[in-house]
Amino acid sequence: MIRYALSRFLGAIPTLLILVALAFFMIRAAPGGPFDSEKALPPEIEANLRAAYHLDEPLVQQFGRYLLNLARGDFGPSFQYKDYSVTELIAAGFPVSLRLGGSAMILALLLGVTAGTMAALRQNSRTDHAVMAVSMTGISIPNFVMAPLLILLFAVTLGWLPAGGIGDGSPRYLVLPVISLALPQIAYISRLTRGSMIEVLRSNFIRTARAQGLPERTIILRHALKPALLPVVSYLGPASAAVITGSVVIEQIFGVPGLGRYFVQGALNRDYTLVMGVVVFYGALIILFNLLVDLVYAWLDPKVKYA
Repeated sequence: MIRYALSRFLGAIPTLLILVALAFFMIRAAPGGPFDSEKALPPEIEANLRAAYHLDEPLVQQFGRYLLNLARGDFGPSFQYKDYSVTELIAAGFPVSLRLGGSAMILALLLGVTAGTMAALRQNSRTDHAVMAVSMTGISIPNFVMAPLLILLFAVTLGWLPAGGIGDGSPRYLVLPVISLALPQIAYISRLTRGSMIEVLRSNFIRTARAQGLPERTIILRHALKPALLPVVSYLGPASAAVITGSVVIEQIFGVPGLGRYFVQGALNRDYTLVMGVVVFYGALIILFNLLVDLVYAWLDPKVKYA
């Protein structure tokens, strides 16, 4: 497995390079620049700024310089946050996004797997129909609609929870953002779990376990649950990276200073290095989580072997 993980890691390097190249040239192709504003700068000042950030060099030379800095772990300086580097901004925003997104994924996994399993065990019953109806509702209603509704109900009307921000960092400030992030994931996970669990429960080894007189709870927890989670694990790789990196909409609505909010501000301000840093960081997380998913497969399914 170590050899497989190493080969996957080395194979991910060209993928990451392609991502960096595409993001770099697409950002430069967008209209506007990092020093554009309502009041135009004098030409000599703008020329000095472009020279200070090496924006007066040919694009290929800029790309080569960026790759060299990236190899040293340097994402470069931010064009808009003058006193901070992109690395410092990511280091400041990622722990907030990690806490918010990690809590949302744990909640989604617990509730989604439980609801999907219950629906599969009671297929075509009222419980099954209710779980699937709620799941379709969670998938259909976007989080930029659900989040204001939760704020209106629990923060404005009932006054139970704060409407935004992170305050002193207490858990009560994260309840509404976490629920808003988790609801769509709960819906997807419950549907995946239900479909996979129904298929597993019809397998020969489950019928054999029942014929041997094993209790139903033992059959579900020890024999059926692990293979039923394979599609869920596949989904969790990119989903976890997306949620943990920070939902742009949720962080904007609740005023959470996470990575997604920095990405929005960087895109609006044409902060090339900040947008590039978040894109590269996000791409690296997706590659890492997909690798972890492949490794977890061997634990969930004994038939999976890595050469």
